[in-house]
Amino acid sequence: MVVASPNPNGNEKIQLVDLPVIDLSLPRSVVSKLIVKACEGFGFFMVINHGVPKEAISRMEEESLAFFSKTASVKQRAGPANPFGYGSKNIGHNGDMGEVEYLLFNTDKASIAQRSKTISDDPTKFSSAVSDYIEAVRELACELLEVIAEGLWVPDTSVFSRLITDVESDSVFRLNYYPSTSSSPTSKIGFGEHTDPQILTLLRSNDVGGLQISPQDGVWVPVPSDPAAFCVNVGDALQAMTNGRFVSVRHRALTNSFKSRMSMALFSGPPLNATLKSLPEMVTPENPLVYKPFTWAEYKKKTCSLRLGDSRFNLFRTS
Repeated sequence: MVVASPNPNGNEKIQLVDLPVIDLSLPRSVVSKLIVKACEGFGFFMVINHGVPKEAISRMEEESLAFFSKTASVKQRAGPANPFGYGSKNIGHNGDMGEVEYLLFNTDKASIAQRSKTISDDPTKFSSAVSDYIEAVRELACELLEVIAEGLWVPDTSVFSRLITDVESDSVFRLNYYPSTSSSPTSKIGFGEHTDPQILTLLRSNDVGGLQISPQDGVWVPVPSDPAAFCVNVGDALQAMTNGRFVSVRHRALTNSFKSRMSMALFSGPPLNATLKSLPEMVTPENPLVYKPFTWAEYKKKTCSLRLGDSRFNLFRTS
């Protein structure tokens, strides 16, 4: 079903689609087939019965809301984001803007503990909540990546997951807060259209909608809000490693006119020196090599030099 768009750009269309919701309590062979199908068709799916402790989620949400409810002057003490720390409206360093406040962290525990001193009156409590949440969600990410490898019939089922468990993994954790836009009858862009450059993103939000994915140009599919589920999307690195079989989905976040929205996202990234290339099993005479090998450091550098919505893959295509 396609309906007229309520979005800032009136030329866009909203398409209502039943997005994949995968119950991880199902048999593993069933789950792997469902996830591979979702990654090929949408580059996106939701998981339920995921095993992340409710306590870890509620602690992280409580600490996050406590920070974002503070006055602007107090929050600014945790910034400016460069790239880690507190940011408001400015996204990156290339002119992208959005109706969003955020905290960005390196996933190293020592780094989190140090940064928490500028964020919370009880930095030990805050850093513990962040570290525990990251650890639990990283475990889920690893499980999903190993299930994906099984579904692709890759002999080395840890080929993806060991990149994010490596001690040098360049994963990042982001808390996003989108204030309600009660002064405006329509939604505004909270975080603009983009793909995630990493391997896999796991996002959990409160009960306020706003996330949308774009399966084709000019068409946006709203993602239903479900605090009990995790949203999972394929990143650029996984698209490259599957030789384009999986889709790194373009997505964005809109504000809500009546309620504030908060999301917590773990971007699972490889080490900077890791060489990312299509797996041999993904390259066949019918599906020749699409992307040149590149290091994560090379791709990240190019990503940081471009605007949020710019395409990066063309620079690494074989032709």
